[in-house]
Amino acid sequence: MGSAAFSGHSVNSYTEGPQRQVPGYLSLHRMTAMLLAERAPADGRIMVLGAGGGLELNALAAFSSGWSFDGIDPSADMLRLAERTTAPHAARIRLHAGYIGDAPAGPFDAATSLLTFHFIPREERLETLRQIRSRLKPEAPFVVAHISFPQTGPERSQWIARHVAFGMPDGTDPARMEDSRRAIATRLAILAPEEEEAMLRDAGFSNVSLFYAAFSFKGWVAYA
Repeated sequence: MGSAAFSGHSVNSYTEGPQRQVPGYLSLHRMTAMLLAERAPADGRIMVLGAGGGLELNALAAFSSGWSFDGIDPSADMLRLAERTTAPHAARIRLHAGYIGDAPAGPFDAATSLLTFHFIPREERLETLRQIRSRLKPEAPFVVAHISFPQTGPERSQWIARHVAFGMPDGTDPARMEDSRRAIATRLAILAPEEEEAMLRDAGFSNVSLFYAAFSFKGWVAYA
């Protein structure tokens, strides 16, 4: 999961947050692994962008004992957490501090980026996708999932409110919820689903398919 702004308490509570905030979180990991396995060989090399925390890496490594992984994340704290989370599979995982430009050149048999792209500024999104594709073997799968909902009119505000309400415990102070709505509206780079798909195609990916739609989150599989 992406970790552009995790530190301190949020790092310590990271392993609990996604399962509360992301509908079908564990199933998302399994679906991702299945989609990768359709094309990636048994000894495939997988790139994971936004690997901090290690939950996604751990799930994929458990799914296939022959895969090896390169995980990239800008947060040193989250990478340390990833080391602990993925300790049983450490021999197959290499972690790299930084962004996509700091990733190994590959070529990789597949790539994933779960719950990360809404942290990447809009003006950097297309180049990030292009760099991911340049590191993939021809026709290799790329699985990406993150927050995506309509960005026009009252729908945008409504979806922000829904997203916050789903992730907050019942009885949360309304002022805290308003702070969260404001933060999501101003700090995250959220695109409409049709923009997401167009950008994947503009980056050179083909056969873009929606495979996951859960409230405010969407996921696609596409091929280099």
